[in-house]
Amino acid sequence: MTHVVLDSCIRCKYTDCVDVCPVDCFREGPNMLVIDPDECIDCAVCIPECPVEAIVAEEDVPADQRQFTELNAELAKVWPSITRTKDSLPDADDWKDVKGKLEHLQR
Repeated sequence: MTHVVLDSCIRCKYTDCVDVCPVDCFREGPNMLVIDPDECIDCAVCIPECPVEAIVAEEDVPADQRQFTELNAELAKVWPSITRTKDSLPDADDWKDVKGKLEHLQR
């Protein structure tokens, strides 16, 4: 099993989760993070660190966001690793409660 970053990370990109990951499985895109399923060891330490509850176990991905399992795997192959916390996006607080942000994903 792996963990999956969902829609709520888009346009926020809080990186609190990155520092606690023991295997550096996070990858950074322009406006979201993803988890590399080949690196994730299913430890779950990242889940409580996310201020927008964007990280879930693969088996807990809501039905309306199942595309994010494949999207994380796809983007993890091309986005670089992130191993240190950075500032969130400048307007993250404006976007943190917005639902249905997939159209805003920047690849």
